Amino acid sequence: MNTDLWRKRASFFLMAGAAASLCATGCNKKTVTGGDGAPPAARVVTKSDMSLVSVDKPNLFPVVKADSYDAPAELSVTGSVFPDIAREVPVISLASGRVVDIKARLDDYVHKGQLLLKVQSPDSTAAFDTYQKAVNDERMNRKAYDRAKDLFAHGAVSTAALEQAEDAETDAQADLKAAEETLDTLGVDRHHPSPVVPVYSPISGVVIQQNVTNAAAAGVTYSGSATAFTVADLSSVWVICDVYENDIPKLALGQKASITLAAYPDRTLTGRVSDIGPVLDPSVRTAKVRIEVPNPGTLKIGMFVTATFSSLHKQNFAAVPSASILHLHDRDWVFVPAGGNQFRRVEVKSGQMVGDKQVVLSGIAPGQEVVSNVLQLETTLEAQ
Repeated sequence: MNTDLWRKRASFFLMAGAAASLCATGCNKKTVTGGDGAPPAARVVTKSDMSLVSVDKPNLFPVVKADSYDAPAELSVTGSVFPDIAREVPVISLASGRVVDIKARLDDYVHKGQLLLKVQSPDSTAAFDTYQKAVNDERMNRKAYDRAKDLFAHGAVSTAALEQAEDAETDAQADLKAAEETLDTLGVDRHHPSPVVPVYSPISGVVIQQNVTNAAAAGVTYSGSATAFTVADLSSVWVICDVYENDIPKLALGQKASITLAAYPDRTLTGRVSDIGPVLDPSVRTAKVRIEVPNPGTLKIGMFVTATFSSLHKQNFAAVPSASILHLHDRDWVFVPAGGNQFRRVEVKSGQMVGDKQVVLSGIAPGQEVVSNVLQLETTLEAQ
């Protein structure tokens, strides 16, 4: 029995069975759902392969073989921007007391030596009192020492008395020096003393942390921390990335990395790998990789970026004419012959341009045939 005859007979029996079922339903005036009361099974409809396209005259679309090109493989990972901890400087108030004035706020850019806050502190009063006493003691001991030297020259005092006066003067000078350094450390001007101590920025940079407010406590004695602000020089920042352990051998210290930003897709920055973490995250098997990046002002702390590394070893890739690649919705495609009058659309990942050809990092292999002009094919398909 030939195939067509068998199909006709099978169709006849199916139609007859359906008619009988419809008749039984009409006679009983009931809906038959199945022997166990369940609804009938859903039919599965198989759709055609959406990646296949058909054309009337495939000979109008010439194909070319992909060339072979040796190039370093690229590794792209995501990361976040952090300040360089070597460029972070805490602004501390060694004088404990109450904040009476704040001249800077979080995210402000400040210059080295700029006044940031003022602290009213009893420490400055005590330190200046100690300094004044040291000045008086040193003056009195210096006079006593000068007098002893004069008397010793005339034989009126012994050598021991002269040495004792000299020792007292030396101690007084040491106490005075210590009192002066204490005033300098607290930021108190010995010539214009005041209970209000100014605190200045030690470097130029951005205030990335603020721990004090107006009328708040400052200094270790009252607040528990001497750090009032943290200023960071953001002219150079870190990009911290997570790299899987299988990709770690592709990286090396000093290796360059290209940094791209979602906010500025037309700008590419260049950084350098400064550290490859020695410890893996046991849950996801990744290591922290640190990249030092000069910041032109576009990198913000906490921003997400993409870092692309070029592998230390070259690999073999396909290279096709640039006209063979279709750029659609941020993805790249090529069309390859699929037999007869059909072509199959294949997603690829494009690389750099080499002359008039573009490197294909994945999707097709060297020697594979692709349509040489994909725009001509797309125009024909739209017209059909």
